[in-house]
Amino acid sequence: MPQGSWSEKRERQYEHIKSGVQQRGAGEDRAEEIAARTVNKDRARAGESRTASRTSTQDISSERRGGLRSHKGPGGPTRDQLYNEAKKRNIKGRSKMTKEQLARALGR
Repeated sequence: MPQGSWSEKRERQYEHIKSGVQQRGAGEDRAEEIAARTVNKDRARAGESRTASRTSTQDISSERRGGLRSHKGPGGPTRDQLYNEAKKRNIKGRSKMTKEQLARALGR
């Protein structure tokens, strides 16, 4: 869905974002939507579009936001996963421990 008014740089950016989103498991339509929105927001921030919303120009950039969120994961193992590992290691008192206590007992 690349636009005719986009520069070659924006076309490349669109394709790069689209392929990345698809590699993470999104469908074709969803990947196209995310890529187009990201490119359009970048164009607005750079002054390349006729109109731009306030959030497009004042909000944190899409790239920075993605970078801040990357490599965080869902928050580590669940309490049950920690409990099962503690059970395998025969840690005493594990049934009454919280997730944080289990993690500490396991040395995490």
